[in-house]
Amino acid sequence: MRKGFRRITILILCFLLIASCKRNHYRINTSSIDVNIEIKRLERDLFGTNPDAIIGSVPFLKEKYGAFLELFSIVINAGDINDTLFSDLLLSFSTDRLNNEVYSYTMKLYPDLRSIESDLEEAFRHYLWYFPQREVPAVYTCITGFNRSIITGDSVIAIGLDRYLGTNCEYYPQLGIYRYIAARMNSWNIVPDCIYAWGASDWVWDSMGYPAENVMSDMLHEGKLKYFEKCMMPEISDTILFGFTSDQMKFCRNNERQMWQYLIENDLIFSTDQFVIRKLTGEAPFTTYFTNESPGRAAVWVGFRIIESYMMRNPSVKLEEMMNDTELQGIMEHAKYNPQ
Repeated sequence: MRKGFRRITILILCFLLIASCKRNHYRINTSSIDVNIEIKRLERDLFGTNPDAIIGSVPFLKEKYGAFLELFSIVINAGDINDTLFSDLLLSFSTDRLNNEVYSYTMKLYPDLRSIESDLEEAFRHYLWYFPQREVPAVYTCITGFNRSIITGDSVIAIGLDRYLGTNCEYYPQLGIYRYIAARMNSWNIVPDCIYAWGASDWVWDSMGYPAENVMSDMLHEGKLKYFEKCMMPEISDTILFGFTSDQMKFCRNNERQMWQYLIENDLIFSTDQFVIRKLTGEAPFTTYFTNESPGRAAVWVGFRIIESYMMRNPSVKLEEMMNDTELQGIMEHAKYNPQ
């Protein structure tokens, strides 16, 4: 009796250990890594300044915001910050009635950014764990006239807060922003979007040199970026990671094998047709090759699952190696991806 009980106990412990290992695949200990992020708020310096003083404040803004001010100027179409017209264009942007209205709306939602700073610090602790030789970017916020959600540059991340005013923000329908896109324009999407954008700026599609531009390369490249994002934010839910509703997430999990078989059986994996690529990996309310219940970019989720399978089956491969690997056929072979 005791032997049988002991055997059952050992089996239970083994099962729990295996389940724990699987569950903790993304978790690492970053407690020894120090990251301090203090977000600089350009929108306050612009819209909180007396209009009569804005032109005179340009030298101060250049000194405080440096290279980011150049990026910001491009986004709002104010040109070169050293051009004589820049000050007038910046004044025009800062005194625009709608922009000021949006600024007031933004400040009610984001009077302080401590929680965002804290979450970014945690994500970049993971970043330094995986990439110890790299640097943490300076982080800024701004209002972009709804032009950009995240701006990245050399050692810079900037958050366009006017693109995170909430799904039901009255401005978004007026701007023609589709409901399925506005569903991701919330405060809890800010840090994930920052991390994804930072990864996308580190591994730029055009610079990767993949053997071909086809469905597989798009799927796996986007899958890599989502895997990177998950590694930086191990506790992120899949619905936020992929921007899916809970029902869309359930569809993907329940139909993973069917989606993969459809791509294989219809010879879509190696298709170079840009229309096909966009339909499978581009923004859309659903993926037309599957069903209306599927999310848009469902093939990106499949790409992520392939990358995840590859990394789990090949634990000696480091994250940076995988991200830099352009031999996608080799990744496919070693992933042994076979959804059930």
